[in-house]
Amino acid sequence: MQKLDTRDPSFRAAWARICARGSDEDEGPVREAAQRIVADVRARGDAALLEYTRRFDGWDPGTADGIVLGPDAMRAAYASLPAGGRRALSLAAKRIADFHRRERDAEVPSRRDAIGATLAQVVRPLARVGLYAPGGTARYPSSVLMTAIPARVAGVGEIVVCSPGVRGTGEMDPWTLAACHVAGVSRLFRIGGAQAVAALAYGTATVPAVDKICGPGNAYVAAAKRLVFGQVDIDMIAGPSEILVLADGKADPAEVAADLLAQAEHDPRAVSVLVTPSADVAGRTVEEVERQLADLPRREIAGASIRDRGAIVVSKDLAEAVRLADEFAPEHLALHARSAAALVRKISRAGAVFVGTSTPEAVGDYLAGPSHVLPTAGTARFASPLSVATFRRRMSVLDLTPAALAAVAPAVETLAKAEGLEGHWRAVAVRVAKTPAKARVRRAARAPRPRRRR
Repeated sequence: MQKLDTRDPSFRAAWARICARGSDEDEGPVREAAQRIVADVRARGDAALLEYTRRFDGWDPGTADGIVLGPDAMRAAYASLPAGGRRALSLAAKRIADFHRRERDAEVPSRRDAIGATLAQVVRPLARVGLYAPGGTARYPSSVLMTAIPARVAGVGEIVVCSPGVRGTGEMDPWTLAACHVAGVSRLFRIGGAQAVAALAYGTATVPAVDKICGPGNAYVAAAKRLVFGQVDIDMIAGPSEILVLADGKADPAEVAADLLAQAEHDPRAVSVLVTPSADVAGRTVEEVERQLADLPRREIAGASIRDRGAIVVSKDLAEAVRLADEFAPEHLALHARSAAALVRKISRAGAVFVGTSTPEAVGDYLAGPSHVLPTAGTARFASPLSVATFRRRMSVLDLTPAALAAVAPAVETLAKAEGLEGHWRAVAVRVAKTPAKARVRRAARAPRPRRRR
């Protein structure tokens, strides 16, 4: 792991490089390959999907029907799990749904103002969404729950999932299918990569076009999401997973190391950072990371992540550590400090904050309640976690009476003519001409006048 000290004159430059991490995997060859795939799927539809499935996933669906799995397959997969597995999925689903039902939409209640205009903002669910569940080196049934359940709570009409089948066989693991059953998914398509994103965006004879694509994926998925944005909406561009652990001098190095490795085992490009004012905690954490890596099943992946992208920063004090955490804007922020709860109010830029040593990030990954789909690569500066709001859109509603229109008509005329848009004013004038003169005068008198500055 890279080791930094804020007292070192070269710290700022080194820290800037760490903070500048990002999903740069979709540059160059990846972006170009994704462009070709997206264009091909858009042009050839199912034929392209079948070709890419044979080429990239190593199995032959035969016909397009071979990539589709419906509710019966999902129900059977759920029934095939051991009782403990069914209970775990159901508990996770319940907690995720319970949390997201507490969300409040940004509706603006309908109100009639002084001139008689009734204005409001209403919220409506999307009609159909497509969710991506990664495959590859690991399976993520939790990602199905964390995306599909907020969509269901939002009232989305149809939820479909794309996930690559097992390479060479095309089989779909029962956990992913069972999660689809629990979450209320209507269909799963055994396709992955940029071709899956293209199919969801543009539609094929088999895969329906959706309104929004959500969920994490590899570099090709991220590149394709960028390419189709505008044709459909997307949740975010998800980069490699990351965590920043903020630890005081009393933190347990074994717990700190475990949290760092829990992220590192996702991907060699995952980012794990420790910031602490304690040189002792920093040194002992390095020892713990090495000790715990020795028997970790995914130690090659985690080891590469820790070696190439891990970092430990020793700060002057806890206040500086908090400032550095906010600068980093992590996907996951774990607070290993006695004053953890009090520190939350000092944090403004993180995807999710895990308060205290009894709240490991792994619980958030599976069943705490909030979705684990979070902004990465520093985008927590402006982006938010996936939620019910992700699957809804706002709509303004305007309802003016003839007298209300007459009251604001002079101001509309002034602004429209200032912009040189005579047609805008005429669209108002043709209506105002129908309003009785007395009503126009009465309403104009009531129209709010600008206040004089004193």
